[in-house]
Amino acid sequence: MSINKTSGRSTRRKNALGRGLGALLEDSSQDVQLRDNPTREYSSINEIALDNIEVNPFQPRTHFDKEALQELADSIMVQGIIQPITVRLISGDRYQIISGERRVQASKLAGLTNIPAYVRKANDQQMLEMALIENIQRENLNAIEIALSYQRLISECDLRQEQLGDRVGKNRSTVNNYLRLLKLPPDIQAALRDTRLTMGHARALINVDTIEQQLHFFHRIVQEDLSVRQVEALVRELATPKKPTTAAPSAGMSPELQAVQNQLSSHFGTRVHIKTIGKEKGEIKIPYLSTEDLNRILELLQT
Repeated sequence: MSINKTSGRSTRRKNALGRGLGALLEDSSQDVQLRDNPTREYSSINEIALDNIEVNPFQPRTHFDKEALQELADSIMVQGIIQPITVRLISGDRYQIISGERRVQASKLAGLTNIPAYVRKANDQQMLEMALIENIQRENLNAIEIALSYQRLISECDLRQEQLGDRVGKNRSTVNNYLRLLKLPPDIQAALRDTRLTMGHARALINVDTIEQQLHFFHRIVQEDLSVRQVEALVRELATPKKPTTAAPSAGMSPELQAVQNQLSSHFGTRVHIKTIGKEKGEIKIPYLSTEDLNRILELLQT
């Protein structure tokens, strides 16, 4: 079907839908007005005024990149909406977004007044579950947004990790890795959210025992642009237990000296060894993994 042969009604649809969906709707006998029967659940595509659509309060995504949003708006002006949004009917001619908020925002930037939509019936828990799962599967969420979405599905939708994995198409270990991110300090979570830190870095930091050490490694990652492998090596070094020696077995170290050793290890970001020699003497060993690591330790010693 040629789009140029459509009626004025379908020409208006072209602005929102583009050629493919516009032609599809022209031939659809199920394209009905929702107001005629607001209690019916529709699977057909309907055009809805953007002014009548409300944001989904359960939307897990809290930030939309302005540049990417403008690019989508530019595409919509040329190609129209390729994929309809999904909404639920609230009352009268008011609707709430289940999925597709980014498309709604971009359509407004593109100057559209209507948008194609599927309409579904859903209660609040179904709304939350559908919105979370749809966003996890289709949107480019950052790691923290995914972790928060998983946590909400578990706590607010009463899902177990196994059920959650089935719903989102992930195995249990993947789901658990994301959930563990929420145990990291706020500074590290914010860096993940802002993509200043990768999932690989964060997973390495999860294995660090204390918050102080986690933050120490985090600052080193940012300042020194450490790779994931470098961080994993540092974490392994920190976790390596002190090898006992005949001169000074670790079991004989006083609690005070053990506390000093732990404090130094945290400060230098590596496993510091204190060895006692006799009653009053001893030595401190600070291992390093590379020339860059040595320079880092030397800078810390000079401050």
